Amino acid sequence: MEEKILEERLRKHLEQVRPLDKEAMEQTAKRWDTIAKPLKSLGILERNVTKLAGISGNSRPRIEKRALIAMCADNGVIEEGVTQTGNEVTAIVAQNMAEGSTTVTVMAQAAGTDVFPVDIGMAAEGPLMEELPQEDTPVSPRTLLARKIRKGTRNLAKEPAMTRKEALMGILTGLELAGQLKRQGYDILATGEMGIGNTTTSSAVAAALLSQPAERMTGKGAGLSDQGLLHKIQVIEDALKLHKPDQEDPIDVLCKVGGYDIAGLMGVFLGGAVYRIPVMLDGFISSVSALLAAALLPEAKDFMIASHVSKEPAGGLVLEALGLSPMLCCEMCLGEGTGAMAALPVLDMAMTVYHTMATFDDMQVEQYQPL
Repeated sequence: MEEKILEERLRKHLEQVRPLDKEAMEQTAKRWDTIAKPLKSLGILERNVTKLAGISGNSRPRIEKRALIAMCADNGVIEEGVTQTGNEVTAIVAQNMAEGSTTVTVMAQAAGTDVFPVDIGMAAEGPLMEELPQEDTPVSPRTLLARKIRKGTRNLAKEPAMTRKEALMGILTGLELAGQLKRQGYDILATGEMGIGNTTTSSAVAAALLSQPAERMTGKGAGLSDQGLLHKIQVIEDALKLHKPDQEDPIDVLCKVGGYDIAGLMGVFLGGAVYRIPVMLDGFISSVSALLAAALLPEAKDFMIASHVSKEPAGGLVLEALGLSPMLCCEMCLGEGTGAMAALPVLDMAMTVYHTMATFDDMQVEQYQPL
């Protein structure tokens, strides 16, 4: 497909976005205030349930059927020695996701969530996606969805990571997959990823979008040494100087220093706004993808829920830039969607309180009043 056609396809999707349902949110907030407990005492949990009401347009929202979309891709920048392992690990973990034998799939089973791993750009063998699939193409969990744009990005230390056409294909892949899962009856989407080298790309994207030095936005990822971290920072700094990504054009930032996994997740977050389905952030890579989505479509933030704050140095900074508060702080940095899976049961508990707990009137107790 030509770049102009893809741009137009994305534009038409984004034109469908509408604001949250304020009436449903007001009704939900009122019910929270009648529940027999101190006002606002469940904090972020209350606000998240209220947001779910605004997204669904229903003051009695449900998140019974849930899906995790895990975008899997490789990054050419690993040629620069910024990781401990090679890209063969991406393919192994992605296949294990499909088979249900990774950390996130075990956690997802406990959280009652279907896992959809997506090959959006792994270096491993597999057919390239010549065109985007039909939007009504059904998808099944525990199969590695074939959406390969290219066998890994180019090395961002030497050239732009991807073309604009490839970036648009990645965004639309995630966006339209979100729509398909909504049509298949899912109530909430969680995000995850797998890709050796993707903390490097994420740090580069975050530094470009937030005008921050690479040193502040970069961590050790999957276990670099102190010397390895310094080298990783230098690679990112040099790439940003070389490509000069346009902060005002998030797709340009994605093209120059991003990854296909980030592109796909950016699309999922945009899809949340387009198809009115809540999307839960995971860790650093997921949050940076959300930041890109919000830079392109500020309204997308209204459809996002933060699960946890990543142990990566910039994890909190990115959530702060998005205006989102995490439910958990567990010092996690595993990725794959594990933070989102850890947070879902907490959100479930908040939903149970909201739907089932007695009110002050039920207990014949005087209601708390705001002072």
